Amino acid sequence: MSTIAKQPNRLKILFADDERGLQELMRMELPRMGHEVTVCPDGLTAVAALERNAYDCLLVDLDMPGLGGIEVIARAKQISPDAEAIVLTGKSSLESAVAALRYGAFDYLTKPCTLVELQAVLRRVAEKRELNNKYRALKQRLERIEGRSELIGNSPEMHRVRQLIAKAAPTNSTVLVLGETGTGKELVARAIHDQSLRADMPFVPINCGALPETLIESELFGHRKGAFTGADEHRVGLLEVANGGTVFLDEIGELPKPLQAKLLRFLESGEVRRVGDNQAIICDTRVVCATNRRLDEMVAAGQFREDLWFRINTFEIPLPPLRQRTEDIPQLARHFLIRKGRFVGSQDPIFTSQALEVLQNYHWPGNVRELANLIEHALILCDRLPIDVEHLPDRLSAPARTGSLSPSKRSGPCTLRELEIRAIHEALDRNHGNKPKAAQELGISLKTLYNKLNQLGGLNKTA
Repeated sequence: MSTIAKQPNRLKILFADDERGLQELMRMELPRMGHEVTVCPDGLTAVAALERNAYDCLLVDLDMPGLGGIEVIARAKQISPDAEAIVLTGKSSLESAVAALRYGAFDYLTKPCTLVELQAVLRRVAEKRELNNKYRALKQRLERIEGRSELIGNSPEMHRVRQLIAKAAPTNSTVLVLGETGTGKELVARAIHDQSLRADMPFVPINCGALPETLIESELFGHRKGAFTGADEHRVGLLEVANGGTVFLDEIGELPKPLQAKLLRFLESGEVRRVGDNQAIICDTRVVCATNRRLDEMVAAGQFREDLWFRINTFEIPLPPLRQRTEDIPQLARHFLIRKGRFVGSQDPIFTSQALEVLQNYHWPGNVRELANLIEHALILCDRLPIDVEHLPDRLSAPARTGSLSPSKRSGPCTLRELEIRAIHEALDRNHGNKPKAAQELGISLKTLYNKLNQLGGLNKTA
């Protein structure tokens, strides 16, 4: 993997020609140019190789027994559309050149050609591939502009997060981002990618908890045509799509155990083996993982591989919950308002003092994501800034109108609902937001806790 990373113009080349002298020449010279080569004696062997592996470039003779170069190029465009084709032929003619270009050939060389000429064409192929990768990365960023790596907040906790990102980003180390649901773990992963040497290459986020167990292997590693029912075409896996860039594996704790072993193999060797394929493809893809679960406890319970935990835990970045950095709320709110198209001057107050007090005393079980939804709620009710208590959801504002946010601050008797809120918040605090542990401590099922949180806070269910 390190060799690939040092040679950005390295190509994986499929050479097909029935001349043995040329076969031996390419076996020697293409690796000397810094490329990897597979040599095939005819067109049928070349197509079989294409079905087993992915290639950046094809060097094919036009006249071969069994299957000619034009047919090989046509099949290659179906199997691997991104592969560029260069035609080599000893029978130079305008008709053959036009036919090769019509089928998508990148260039056309007449035998005998010099190695200098070949190297120049291969250099242009590598430059085109690099431009395509940069275009895909730029397009992806534009499509996901709202998810750009902008970490908001000047609290000491966020300053520490930025320091850790700056340390980890320039390396190729695997990073594990830890934090509760809604704290912005994907933003941290994007910041790592954007500050790395891979910033011009793709960033591919994958939610391991959102993919069905039957499909996740194909999504990550790809599959060959006919590998299983419904596999009607070859598919490139997302780990391969991100070659040269970064893959973000969110909810890594939800990855099924059989796939944990396959991921470990990839992290150790860079090998991607498509479903139904016997040969591996080497990819230079960096991996950033994230979870809101305690992986050490999952290891102890036999739910997560210990060797994979050690491998992804090379460098940890803990992300603080919003309740531990409430001083960042006005700055975060300003960011969300601007993103929604609301003009906000640099000195304009976002909240009244009463509303800000309510927000800074709230528990924020949904973290920054909950704050974003709250701002959208307030915009519907609020004609002009600042946002007041009456514009906040009832779950926040109702206790404030009685003179206190939390039942623990009241001097008089509490209602049963207020005692329930207090018990749940205190259990979540003691267990650092770990809902399974909080439910166990409260003597209720995890499902009941989710139902209570939905009733009390209108939150989305989280694992």
